[in-house]
Amino acid sequence: MQLSPKHILIVEDDAAIARLIEIHLQRADYNTTVTGDGLDAQKLLGEYDYDLLILDRMIPGKRGLDVLRWLREQEKTVVLPVLMVTALSMTDERIRGLNEGADDYLGKPFEPDELVARVSALLRRSKSIKTETFDDSALQMNEEAMELKIDGEVLNLRPLEFKLLQTMMAKPGRVFAREKLLDIVWGMDSFVEDRTVDATIKRLRKELSAFGHGDFIQTVRGVGYRYQNKS
Repeated sequence: MQLSPKHILIVEDDAAIARLIEIHLQRADYNTTVTGDGLDAQKLLGEYDYDLLILDRMIPGKRGLDVLRWLREQEKTVVLPVLMVTALSMTDERIRGLNEGADDYLGKPFEPDELVARVSALLRRSKSIKTETFDDSALQMNEEAMELKIDGEVLNLRPLEFKLLQTMMAKPGRVFAREKLLDIVWGMDSFVEDRTVDATIKRLRKELSAFGHGDFIQTVRGVGYRYQNKS
């Protein structure tokens, strides 16, 4: 049985760039919807289900980062992968976008083939969850349901945060170098930088800290990170 094509929402106010993105994604057998306005994007996201969001940072109606924050606040069970596209390609701006909940970042100008490759990688990562269950006292992770419970309360993580925690919980106490985490979580064909790991770790710690467990993710200076339940 042939699977239905993935549906991607493109939020880009430059009509020429939006059309370029749309053409190349359709050639790669993706369905697309395009809007150039942040408020319209919010309406579409509230009414329809998409498999991935391509979001320009500088758009009218409502800025890209504001749309991203709104989206992450609305999500309950399904977390939508987000690729931000912007002319603001400085490292600090990329890290800010990642901290706000973007899964990947692509600066303009870009090669259409690279954009399609990043989209494909994000979609693969969002589905690459193993069917195991980890139970580590306060934290229970059901990978088949992609669900994390902390002291019995469900915490909805973004796909990359979930897979990052999954990787470290599988081998508690082991120190993972940033490069190793990039290979395992983002994939060896990823285009992201080492600092992307730091940004995702920061978000993950913030989520866990709300339950008093932010220190379960430990930094090993000059090397990387490890999961260690201190209880």
